[in-house]
Amino acid sequence: MADRGSRISSAAASRRPRPRAAWCCSFAAVPGSPDLRSSPRHHYHQRHHHHLSKLPPQPPPKPSSLYSSPSPTSKLGLGIIDPRRILSPGRVSPIDSDPPLDPLPEIVASAAAAAAEPEISDPAQGEGSPASQRAETDRCASSRERSLDLRLRLKGKDGTCLLLELDSKVLCESSRFFAAMVLEATGKISDELAGYTRIEVGGIEDTDVFRKTIELMYEEDALRALAKAGVSPAIDILEVSSTIMFDRGITSCLKYIEGVPWTESEEEKLKSFFSRCTLDEATAQDVLARLRTPPGRCDLQDNHLAIHLIQSVVNGICSNARKEMQSLVNGLLSKSSVYQKDPAGLSKESLYKICHSCLNSLVELFEEASGSAADENKNSNKPLVERISKQVENLNWLLEILTNNQMAEDFVDLWAQQAELIKMHEKASPMVRYELSRVSASLFIALGKGKLHCRGETRSALFCGWFRPLLMDFGWLQRCSKGLDVRMLEETLGQALLTLPLSQQQSLFEEWFRFFAGGATECPNLGQAFQVWWRRSFVRSASFNL
Repeated sequence: MADRGSRISSAAASRRPRPRAAWCCSFAAVPGSPDLRSSPRHHYHQRHHHHLSKLPPQPPPKPSSLYSSPSPTSKLGLGIIDPRRILSPGRVSPIDSDPPLDPLPEIVASAAAAAAEPEISDPAQGEGSPASQRAETDRCASSRERSLDLRLRLKGKDGTCLLLELDSKVLCESSRFFAAMVLEATGKISDELAGYTRIEVGGIEDTDVFRKTIELMYEEDALRALAKAGVSPAIDILEVSSTIMFDRGITSCLKYIEGVPWTESEEEKLKSFFSRCTLDEATAQDVLARLRTPPGRCDLQDNHLAIHLIQSVVNGICSNARKEMQSLVNGLLSKSSVYQKDPAGLSKESLYKICHSCLNSLVELFEEASGSAADENKNSNKPLVERISKQVENLNWLLEILTNNQMAEDFVDLWAQQAELIKMHEKASPMVRYELSRVSASLFIALGKGKLHCRGETRSALFCGWFRPLLMDFGWLQRCSKGLDVRMLEETLGQALLTLPLSQQQSLFEEWFRFFAGGATECPNLGQAFQVWWRRSFVRSASFNL
């Protein structure tokens, strides 16, 4: 039997695979390899069995640590709020109904699993190991989680609902409104949610704006956060801040809004806010200074602001700049303009003073052109033609303003009485004198369109004084129109002429006929108006007398 046993052992030994070469004795443990890898749990217990007997039993981790995350969000900072509570300083959950505030099922299940298998620290790992870092992170997250001791439910008028987990200390220190609510809700804690205080705000216009306002409480640099949002959202946050008595939010919003440009819609939004809400005058004075005109400066008629603007344009030197400013003032003074609030702001007397000033300058310039002016009037660097053209443009622009404000009737009489200019027109060069006919043309067009209503004597005086000069200058007006609609002038001139008495119409049409027969291309075509006058004078008048 012994021989048989030794043969079996020898045979078994011969069938065994040759052992690998022995590991160097300097290794404290065999390096892991696919051949020698064992169960991690079995290997772990073999190596550290003597440590487990010396360690005290580890309690299971608290469930609150399971709500944490490795690091706080960069926005909320300071380790106050759990970073998984996205879009708010706490945990925000859109909900459709109002279920009880119980722990989430999956989180409870994870807590039970963690309690069944407690963590075992490895003494061989140093303080800088990943395990120690995770433990430190869990302790910080657990501390943050313990600070989220308030649950705020926001209910909107549109049915939306938000649930926020917050730090009651930060909320109460920031808002007196919430401080009173939290104080009232203290002691009404559910047994299932021990350590949490629940409050609710309903009837909110915009829950998102309300949430952003609460987020501002946790911002270290509120101005930077408002700058990222913009003016219109800042106005919304300002309104919510005033409602919940969030003083730092009010101050920050006003400071930001005051220092940036506004659009017209944003300005109207601010005016609407201040009409509904009352803020401390000292706090809002900088913003209100941009919205309110100081007392005594809002009346254009008292301060003649519009007249000062018109006078500045009339005295302007640069031609292009004057044209741009004329268009700007026309838009501001237009009745359809949103800027024109008080049509009585224009003073008729002041406007006609400017007209008289331009007419006096025009007379002096024509005296200079005829050589009768004194030498001191010839000290301008601008050519004479350009200076005359400037005054004519001023008169036409003033006539446009007066016409749009139904104050141009006296201008017709004023221009008709310029006997001195009419005499100098006959002696002046055609290159200069045709500028005067541009003013006459503007008046004839306004009369022909029915925009001017003046007495028959005034219309007759205008035609007697300026109709013949216009016929003489019509060729120059065609070549140098400077914005004048010559075709419109031909149509309206005939219509204006037909508003005169028939006897006066006859003399004026006869004069026109002579000019037209002498040079049709250099004379306005009043043939249609002439036919109307002929039928009225010789056909219809006869039947009317019968």
